[in-house]
Amino acid sequence: MSLDAFLRHLHVDIDQNKPADWEVDWEDAPLAYKLYRGLPTVPLSAEIPLTLEGRVSPSMPALREIGHFLWYTYGLTQFSQSVFWSDPAEQTADLSSTCRRFAPSGGGLYANELYVYLKLDDLPAGVYHYDAAHHRLVLLREGHFDSYLARALGGRCEVSACFAAVFVSAMYWKNFFKYHNFSYRLQGLDAGVLIGQLLEVAKRYKFASGVYFQFLDRAVNHLIGLNDNEESVYAVIPLSVEPAVTWFGVGSDGGTMGSAAQLGQELPVVRHDHYVRSRRMVEYPMLIRMNEASRLDSRESFRQVGEGRTAEGGDRAVALPLVKRLSYDLASACRKRYSPAMDFALAKVSRLQVAALLHEATASFPYWNDLDGAHGRPPESRVSLHGCLHHVEGVPDGAYRYDRSAHALRPIRPGDHRFRLLQGTPPDIVNLFQVPLCLHVSGDKEHYKSELGYRGYRIQQMEAGMLVQRLLLAASALGMGGHPLLAFDAAVCDEIYRLTPQGKTSLIQIAVGPYRHRPRLQGGLHG
Repeated sequence: MSLDAFLRHLHVDIDQNKPADWEVDWEDAPLAYKLYRGLPTVPLSAEIPLTLEGRVSPSMPALREIGHFLWYTYGLTQFSQSVFWSDPAEQTADLSSTCRRFAPSGGGLYANELYVYLKLDDLPAGVYHYDAAHHRLVLLREGHFDSYLARALGGRCEVSACFAAVFVSAMYWKNFFKYHNFSYRLQGLDAGVLIGQLLEVAKRYKFASGVYFQFLDRAVNHLIGLNDNEESVYAVIPLSVEPAVTWFGVGSDGGTMGSAAQLGQELPVVRHDHYVRSRRMVEYPMLIRMNEASRLDSRESFRQVGEGRTAEGGDRAVALPLVKRLSYDLASACRKRYSPAMDFALAKVSRLQVAALLHEATASFPYWNDLDGAHGRPPESRVSLHGCLHHVEGVPDGAYRYDRSAHALRPIRPGDHRFRLLQGTPPDIVNLFQVPLCLHVSGDKEHYKSELGYRGYRIQQMEAGMLVQRLLLAASALGMGGHPLLAFDAAVCDEIYRLTPQGKTSLIQIAVGPYRHRPRLQGGLHG
C-alpha cells in the first residue's frame, strides 16, 4: 500500500486499517506505561497540591515542583471501577478497573511517553524518563547536553536559557495491539492532547514554553536511547522561567549543525532494558514506513507554514455574548473531567455557555511553535471549529463554523443534523440524540503535505489534539462533559459543513453537553 493510500484509509475508511480476521489479544496486552529496569531512580514528592491557583512569579523550580508538574501533566491521577452487565438475563456482570490520567487517551491505552532533560540545582543534570507507574524519574543519560539539543533543534532554541526540555514520544505497540494501523492516527492525536495538557499546566506554574515539531529525529532518539523501530519522539517542548520571546527561535551553533547521523556520533550509544509485558508482538511495517518517511535528517528540511485558508465570513452570523476568559482552577477541572459516552442527558444549554466554551477553548490555544517561528502567529487558521447545535437557547438548530475573530457562529446548514451524524457513529458509544453540541475540529485535507511532507499529517493530528484538550477542560469548568470520538463518518460531516470545496476535512468529533454520572467507585491517586 502506498503511504498516501494509507493516510487516506486512516481518515475515510477506518475498517481498511486492519485485517478482517484481526482479534485483540487482551491476555497479552502491553502495560499502559513503560517500565525501565536496572537504572538509577529518583522518587518524586507524592504530596501533590490540590490546587494550581495562586502561584507566585516564576523562579527556578526545584525537584519537588517538577514532580508536581509531571504528575498533573501525565501522572496516574485516578482509580476507577465500573460494573457492566455482561448478561442481564443471567444477572452476571463484569468489573472494569482502570487507572486514569488527566489527559485522555484512545481506548485508555496511553501510547505516549514523557522524557525530560533536566538541569536543576538539586538533581544531577541529564535525560530522565517519567515513570508514571511509580511517580519517579529514571536516569537514562547523565550530563549536560545544551549544545547537542540546540543543534538537534536546528539552532532555533537557546537551550541554555531553559531549565528543562520535555520529549513526547509515541510507543507503537502500546495501541497497535488493539487498533492495528489505525493506531498511527491515534498516536498523533493522543500526543497532541498530552501536549495541550502540558502547556496548560506550564501556564499555572508560570513556565514559558514552546513546541518544536521539527527536529533531527535520530539525534533526539539517540540522546534518549530509543529504538526508532519501537518508539520515536513526536515533539520537543523546552521550558524556561524567562519569557519565550527571549529564547524561542534564537539559538547558537547555527553554522555547525551537521546531519542527524553526524550529531549522533558525539554521544555513545545507550541501550536500556524495559518491560512491556506482551510476549507475542506482531510487526507493524506501515507504522515504521510512515515514521521513516516523516523523519528529518538535516536542518534544511525544517519548514514554516504560512497562513492557512480561512473560510469566508458571510453576512449572516449568530452573534455570541461577549465573555471574558474563564477563571477556573485547572486542578479542579481536571479532576471533574468526564467522558460521558452513553451518559449524556439532553438539557438546554444557554448561548452564554456556548460562548464561554468556544471562547475559552480558542483563546487558550495559541502557543509558541516552530511552524510559525518567532512570529508567534495563532494557529487557528490551521485547525478550526465547526459544530452541529441542537436545543441551545437562543441559537437555531443547525451546522455552524465558529468565527473566533468575530466571536460568532457562521451558519452553514440549518436544521437538526443529529440523525445524519448518528448514522456515521456507532450507536453503542455515544447517543448523539442526547447531545446538544456535536463539535468537529477541521483542518487542511492535504495536511500541508507540500510544505511539511508526510510529517505534516502527524503535526496536524497533534494540533487537533491540543485543541481538543482545551475544549475538554473548558467543558469541565462549565460543568459539562466532553467525549472525543474518531469512529465517525468524516465524509458526512464534510458534506454538512461544506468543507470539501475549501480543501478541508473533519479530523475528530467531540460530543459536549450535560450528563448523568454512571455508577462507579472512583478515587484520586494523590498524597
